[in-house]
Amino acid sequence: QVQLVESGGGLVQPGESLRLSCAVSQSISRFNVLGWYRQAPGKQRELVASISSGGTSFYADFVKGRFTISRDNAKNTVALQMNSLRPEDTAVYYCKLTVLLTRDDYWGQGTQVTVSS
Repeated sequence: QVQLVESGGGLVQPGESLRLSCAVSQSISRFNVLGWYRQAPGKQRELVASISSGGTSFYADFVKGRFTISRDNAKNTVALQMNSLRPEDTAVYYCKLTVLLTRDDYWGQGTQVTVSS
Protein backbone atom coordinates (compact mmCIF):
# COMPACT_ATOMS: atom_id res chain seq x y z
CA GLN A 1 0.00 0.00 0.00
CA VAL A 2 1.38 3.36 -1.03
CA GLN A 3 1.60 5.90 1.77
CA LEU A 4 1.91 9.66 1.54
CA VAL A 5 2.83 11.77 4.54
CA GLU A 6 2.52 15.55 4.49
CA SER A 7 4.38 17.93 6.76
CA GLY A 8 5.06 21.62 7.10
CA GLY A 9 1.67 23.09 7.86
CA GLY A 10 1.09 25.64 10.57
CA LEU A 11 -0.17 29.06 11.56
CA VAL A 12 1.26 32.09 9.78
CA GLN A 13 0.34 35.71 9.29
CA PRO A 14 -0.83 37.15 5.97
CA GLY A 15 2.09 37.76 3.63
CA GLU A 16 4.28 35.11 5.19
CA SER A 17 5.49 31.85 3.67
CA LEU A 18 5.25 28.14 4.33
CA ARG A 19 6.76 25.12 2.67
CA LEU A 20 4.80 21.89 2.59
CA SER A 21 6.45 18.58 1.93
CA CYS A 22 5.03 15.17 1.06
CA ALA A 23 6.98 11.94 1.33
CA VAL A 24 5.87 8.98 -0.79
CA SER A 25 6.60 5.43 0.28
CA GLN A 26 7.48 4.20 -3.21
CA SER A 27 9.52 5.34 -6.16
CA ILE A 28 7.96 8.26 -8.01
CA SER A 29 10.42 8.49 -10.84
CA ARG A 30 8.09 7.49 -13.69
CA PHE A 31 4.52 7.61 -15.03
CA ASN A 32 2.76 9.55 -12.34
CA VAL A 33 1.44 12.92 -11.34
CA LEU A 34 1.84 14.43 -7.90
CA GLY A 35 -0.58 17.08 -6.79
CA TRP A 36 -1.45 19.34 -3.90
CA TYR A 37 -5.11 19.86 -3.11
CA ARG A 38 -6.80 21.84 -0.39
CA GLN A 39 -10.12 21.81 1.36
CA ALA A 40 -11.47 24.69 3.41
CA PRO A 41 -14.32 24.22 5.88
CA GLY A 42 -17.62 23.92 4.08
CA LYS A 43 -15.99 23.84 0.66
CA GLN A 44 -15.09 21.15 -1.84
CA ARG A 45 -11.55 19.90 -2.19
CA GLU A 46 -9.78 21.74 -5.00
CA LEU A 47 -6.60 21.31 -6.97
CA VAL A 48 -3.85 23.76 -6.06
CA ALA A 49 -0.95 22.56 -8.19
CA SER A 50 0.37 19.42 -9.83
CA ILE A 51 3.56 18.19 -11.41
CA SER A 52 4.13 15.20 -13.66
CA SER A 53 7.01 12.77 -13.53
CA GLY A 54 8.26 14.53 -16.65
CA GLY A 55 8.32 17.83 -14.80
CA THR A 56 5.29 19.54 -16.33
CA SER A 57 3.54 21.67 -13.73
CA PHE A 58 0.06 23.13 -13.45
CA TYR A 59 -1.21 25.84 -11.11
CA ALA A 60 -4.68 26.95 -10.20
CA ASP A 61 -5.25 30.59 -11.08
CA PHE A 62 -5.64 31.58 -7.44
CA VAL A 63 -2.04 30.56 -6.61
CA LYS A 64 -0.18 31.50 -9.79
CA GLY A 65 2.82 33.64 -9.00
CA ARG A 66 2.66 32.82 -5.28
CA PHE A 67 3.06 29.04 -4.99
CA THR A 68 5.67 26.76 -6.54
CA ILE A 69 5.45 22.99 -6.78
CA SER A 70 8.58 20.87 -7.09
CA ARG A 71 9.51 17.23 -6.87
CA ASP A 72 12.62 15.27 -6.00
CA ASN A 73 12.39 11.87 -7.63
CA ALA A 74 15.53 10.64 -5.89
CA LYS A 75 13.99 11.33 -2.48
CA ASN A 76 10.40 10.46 -3.46
CA THR A 77 9.12 13.80 -2.28
CA VAL A 78 7.02 16.65 -3.57
CA ALA A 79 7.00 20.12 -2.09
CA LEU A 80 4.79 23.18 -2.25
CA GLN A 81 6.44 26.52 -1.55
CA MET A 82 3.73 28.98 -0.57
CA ASN A 83 4.58 32.67 -0.53
CA SER A 84 2.46 35.76 0.07
CA LEU A 85 -0.11 33.72 1.94
CA ARG A 86 -3.61 35.10 2.33
CA PRO A 87 -6.37 34.30 4.82
CA GLU A 88 -8.29 32.62 2.00
CA ASP A 89 -5.45 30.10 1.67
CA THR A 90 -6.49 28.64 5.01
CA ALA A 91 -7.35 24.99 4.48
CA VAL A 92 -6.23 21.44 4.98
CA TYR A 93 -3.69 20.68 2.28
CA TYR A 94 -3.49 17.18 0.84
CA CYS A 95 -0.90 15.47 -1.31
CA LYS A 96 -2.08 13.06 -4.01
CA LEU A 97 -0.24 10.57 -6.18
CA THR A 98 -1.85 9.45 -9.43
CA VAL A 99 -0.26 6.40 -11.03
CA LEU A 100 -0.85 6.87 -14.74
CA LEU A 101 -0.54 3.22 -15.79
CA THR A 102 -3.23 2.02 -13.37
CA ARG A 103 -5.11 5.30 -12.79
CA ASP A 104 -4.89 4.63 -9.05
CA ASP A 105 -4.98 7.59 -6.69
CA TYR A 106 -3.33 7.72 -3.28
CA TRP A 107 -3.89 10.48 -0.73
CA GLY A 108 -2.05 11.72 2.29
CA GLN A 109 -3.75 12.50 5.57
CA GLY A 110 -3.53 16.26 5.13
CA THR A 111 -1.81 19.11 6.92
CA GLN A 112 -3.51 22.22 8.27
CA VAL A 113 -2.48 25.64 6.99
CA THR A 114 -3.95 28.63 8.80
CA VAL A 115 -3.30 32.18 7.67
CA SER A 116 -4.46 34.70 10.21
CA SER A 117 -3.36 37.88 11.88
